[in-house]
Amino acid sequence: MPKRRMDEQPKQQEPEAREQAAAPADAATDATLAPELTLSEEELEALCKSHVCPRCAVATEAEDVKLRALAEGENLKKRLLRESEECRKFAADGVLFDLLPVLDNLELALAHASAQEACKDFAAGVELTRKLFLETLKRHGLEPTGAVGQAFDPAVHEALGVAADPNLAEDQVARLVQSGYVLKGRLLRPAKVLVNKLA
Repeated sequence: MPKRRMDEQPKQQEPEAREQAAAPADAATDATLAPELTLSEEELEALCKSHVCPRCAVATEAEDVKLRALAEGENLKKRLLRESEECRKFAADGVLFDLLPVLDNLELALAHASAQEACKDFAAGVELTRKLFLETLKRHGLEPTGAVGQAFDPAVHEALGVAADPNLAEDQVARLVQSGYVLKGRLLRPAKVLVNKLA
């Protein structure tokens, strides 16, 4: 086995040693060229905005698009909340509308039974049932509309004809044929009435 000379090893390591010696010098040069900056998010955003031309059409258009998107998002959020509230408020209107014929039949039974003396107790029972049923529906926001003597209002009354009652003013409800109902401010069914006409 041939013997190595002592001076061979340093020659092979010379390029590596040169690289290692040069590395600290390069790092020192980089440190002097670019000092390290620490900026907060707000400062960085302000710096970016100051370097982008504020009068640039692209920047103005991008800002406009951003503002429009934010406004549309807010409008959508408000509309969905309003629709959700309205849906919850009037969720029971179908069921309540289907219960109105029950009230009508109780009123008819009461009108026919109260005219006969033999049905006096029966009429009292029907009246109590009708009253209890109406109170239950009122707790859910249902209110009757269309009483005799009210001024005729086409928004809540449906005119079936005319009647002449000298005790009432012109265009007042002279006779209630079928009760109308309002659910939380919204008309569920118009009252069917006869309107007073004196001439």
